[in-house]
This record gives sequence, C-alpha cells and structure tokens, in this order.
Amino acid sequence: MYHYVRPFDPLFPNLKSLHIDDFRKQLDFFESEYGFVSKADFINSFKSGIVPNGVVLTFDDGLSCHYKYVYKELKKRDLWGVFYIPTLPFIEQKIIDVHRIHILLASNDSRKVYETIMSYLTDDMLDKKSENEFRSMVYKLQVNDNYTLLTKKTLNYFIKYEFREIIIDKVINKLIPNFEKILLNYYLTNNQIKEMHDNGMVIGSHTVSHPVLSKISKNKQFNEINDSFNYLEKIVDEFDIKTFCYPYGGFHSFDDNCEIILDSLKCSFSFNVEQRDIEKNDLLNRKQALPRYDCNQFQFGQVRELKKELI
Repeated sequence: MYHYVRPFDPLFPNLKSLHIDDFRKQLDFFESEYGFVSKADFINSFKSGIVPNGVVLTFDDGLSCHYKYVYKELKKRDLWGVFYIPTLPFIEQKIIDVHRIHILLASNDSRKVYETIMSYLTDDMLDKKSENEFRSMVYKLQVNDNYTLLTKKTLNYFIKYEFREIIIDKVINKLIPNFEKILLNYYLTNNQIKEMHDNGMVIGSHTVSHPVLSKISKNKQFNEINDSFNYLEKIVDEFDIKTFCYPYGGFHSFDDNCEIILDSLKCSFSFNVEQRDIEKNDLLNRKQALPRYDCNQFQFGQVRELKKELI
C-alpha cells in the first residue's frame, strides 16, 4: 500500500511521502525477493483459490503523483497496479478533508496546527464514543510526532462529522490563506485516470469523501460506495475489474454491512489494511477484506527525513 510517492517538495517540507528514488529501489527489491503477480493470475485466484506468489501493488487516494511518477515507472517496467480513488474531488472540485489535514501538517509546525484546532474546538463537537473506541486503535503503523498524532486522531476519528469541515475551514483560513491554489495539481485528472486504465492499470473505488465507514449510517455507507463506483465507471467507460479499498483501513474502519454492500454491488475484491499475506480462505470466503501491507513494512519503504534535503 502506497500513498504519496514523489520527490521532496519545499512547499510541503513535512509531507510524509515515499521518495520516488526509494520507490524505484523498493520495486527492485520486490522483484529480487518476491517477484510480481500478474493481473490475470491475481484475478483468477478468486475462482481457483490458489494463492499466487508475489507482490500486488496498490495506491490510495487518486493523487497526481500517481500519474506523474508511479504510473510512468510501472509502465517502464511492464508492471500493473491498483489505484483507489475517492471521487469527491472530481465531483465538487475540492480537496477532501483527510488531505486538507495532510496539507496543514505538511506545511506547518504540527504543534501550531493542533493548538489552532483546539482554539476552535468545543466539547460538544467531540464524539465521546468514537474517542473511547478509536483512541488506541489507529495510526499504529505510522511514525508521527505527538502533535501530528493528536491532530489526525482528533480530526479523523474523535470529532463529529458535522463539525469536521467547519473546524478544518477555520484552521486553513488562519494558517494557509492561499489554499485554493493547491487543488490545481493535487489529484489525478479524468484523462489521466482513463489513460492509466486503458494501459493496464486497475482503477478502484475509495468511496466518495473518504469517511471512516464504521462511523456513518448504512444508507450513507451505500451511497459512499455506490456513487463512487458509478462516477469512476463513467470515466473508464466500463470496469474490467470492480474493486474497492476501505478509507483508513483496519477492522475498526468498516463493519459487516460494508462487506454486504460490496457483495451486492458485485465488487470482485476489496482491500483492508492487515499486516499479513493473503491466504486461500481470504480468496474464497472473505474477498471483501483482503489483507495488505503498508510499504513501510519493507526495505526502502520508509519516509526519508525530508528536511535534510534542504541542506
């Protein structure tokens, strides 16, 4: 699983991204140690129950770097990948909240971001049930300083969704006054998505707005998943493979109803985040919650100390 894959950007000195050079090194490492699963073998495994040997590459969030760097590198190597895309940025021409949080933290001191949030936040805006439920369950695989961790937990899990956008708007208006310009180059374009699909990449749904699905109603779960599939299918003309990936990931981030919805929509398979290999039982009995590793669990997959590159 990958998110940001790109060179260092002085506009976002704190961005938690995998450097493109390290991505190339990791691809070399995977080729040497494990090999890559062909798309045909992976798709056939859900019928045969035969677990294919090798690596499947997945990329979340529909980021522009996935075309500029990742897709071009995969194409060079005759590899394929699965790209999971939230569709709100294309529908409403806006950056989704989870990425606005990333941008705040990437361009500001994390303590300043957190203290600004807390200056606007009141107790009635917090969901105490979610706070108790998620406090110790999230961001275990990430390396974050304390204020980054507090910021992510507060805005992604603890706050009630009806207040989330309001608070983020206020913090951005204070800390990043020219924020609107960032949208221009943040996400893939429709044409890029179509080109990637037509050249062997798999395009999958990552919901509309990237919510924690376990925090929203069954009706909203359905709309988030179904509407995203519908929008993406218009871009690619027709899915050759219908696939989904849970925002945030981990069993705390979705529930049984999500898997029922995905089955009803004839989704071929879905990815969770769980640090283990896919097994036969996953392929045959729980294809809507396949495990996958974060790239940082393998050699060359860790975020560099990016600030050092300014020297």
